[in-house]
Amino acid sequence: MQEKTNQADTNPAPPTPGPLDPGLYEALVAQVAAWGAGYLRGLPDRPVRPDAKPGDTLARLPARPPESGLGEPGWGTILADLDRDIVPGLVHWQHPGFFAYFSCNASAPAIAAELASATLNTNGMLWATSPAATELEMRMMDWCAHLFGLPESFRFDAGAGGAAGGGGGGVIQATASEATLAALVAARSRAVRAGAARDRVTVYTSEQAHSSVVKAAMVAGLADHPLDDGRVRVIGTDAALRMDPARLAAAVRADLDAGLVPALVVATLGSTSTGAFDPLPGIHAACEGLGVRPWLHVDAAWAGAAMVCPEHRAFAQGIEHADSVCINPHKWLLTNFDCDLFWVRDARALTGSMSITPAYLRDEQSAAGRVVDYRDWHVPLGRRLRALKLWFVIRHFGAEGLRAHIRGHIALAERIEAWLRDHPRFSVPFPRSLGLVCFRVGDDDRQTTELVARVNAGRRVLITPTSVPLVAGGPPQPVGRISVGTTTTDARAVELLLAELGAAADAVVQSAP
Repeated sequence: MQEKTNQADTNPAPPTPGPLDPGLYEALVAQVAAWGAGYLRGLPDRPVRPDAKPGDTLARLPARPPESGLGEPGWGTILADLDRDIVPGLVHWQHPGFFAYFSCNASAPAIAAELASATLNTNGMLWATSPAATELEMRMMDWCAHLFGLPESFRFDAGAGGAAGGGGGGVIQATASEATLAALVAARSRAVRAGAARDRVTVYTSEQAHSSVVKAAMVAGLADHPLDDGRVRVIGTDAALRMDPARLAAAVRADLDAGLVPALVVATLGSTSTGAFDPLPGIHAACEGLGVRPWLHVDAAWAGAAMVCPEHRAFAQGIEHADSVCINPHKWLLTNFDCDLFWVRDARALTGSMSITPAYLRDEQSAAGRVVDYRDWHVPLGRRLRALKLWFVIRHFGAEGLRAHIRGHIALAERIEAWLRDHPRFSVPFPRSLGLVCFRVGDDDRQTTELVARVNAGRRVLITPTSVPLVAGGPPQPVGRISVGTTTTDARAVELLLAELGAAADAVVQSAP
């Protein structure tokens, strides 16, 4: 019988984990960088979204992990498989024809910062576990507060030593959804410490607010399902789809009469569907007139980025009344996902709702109250060095570059809005909101829905459908929405979008029964 060949005698030894190898790191990063540069260069030639069916990617991937690794020689195979098996199933959020949802920004400095952060791989849960990580984040939160023109009460450098000595400050959360949850937990804690029963606390938000508000209530135990309105009040809107302060006042008054405790109001600056701005002065006055002071959280996740431009701050009038504010640079400010900036006026109100200190996290500087420990500012204990990408991005582009980015996209949105208003087949139900333009095909629900589907089926550009009341108190009706915010979107991409819209409008109107 022929003896079996020992694989170890003929093949190189399989790669095994060991100390981080700088040479291997350099070689692999170089290959990935070359692959990434090719991907970015080829983006305009790709379809924006895949022609994929459920299970397509799963079918390309082996059901079991490999026993033997490929090692450095196999990285050409791994990157080829990335192109063959993964990339075809992706929506390309950095594509110049991406006009859907709100964008997920990127830039070369931010990508480089993510690599540097991954290389350092710190865990900044305590000041003591990486002092520079904490203090860089504190400084970036203050830089951004300056850039957006926020009240100084939200800054570390304007208070009595920041969180350690009282006053405000900020933290980088992953998303605005986590910021909303943090605001809710802090608001509930403040109400309970003031004597409220935990099961009497209520939350208020607009019917046009992001779904994350209701989800936060579900996570925090204030609601059992999305339609549970026992302690969540969804407030009606006016003709511009802004929260109606009179309806808010009526809801708060009714809850006070029922012995409930209004603890949190979430206002939106730049709603997802239409970019509506809730009236902060009216919301504040509605509560103040009833003698209550619920925590006011302002969700400016998308539109807040435009506040780097002084001419785009009027919509934030009344923000001085807010207890917390969040803005996402990853939506529109050249900073890779994920990066949500969350500021609070009273940092101790937030940290007091989340702080827990087992023996293995005790530290002399923390115990003396001399430092900020970001573990107390959000749900996770561990945290990566997200602040580094803000530092890279802001230093690379400067305030002027960031403003030019926003202004350029708003100019493109103005072009789209003007074209839609001039086109005989389209109507614009709401004025443009910064970089967001809403439209309909005439006043026809079916044709509007069909047009969005037809445009997206072409896979050259991508837009988003939504459904909102077109008149106060009316039923929701289909609307198309175009969001200009992708880093790579330029005038050529806009002209392609308009050509696709025009051709699709002709087709749906001609096919009408």
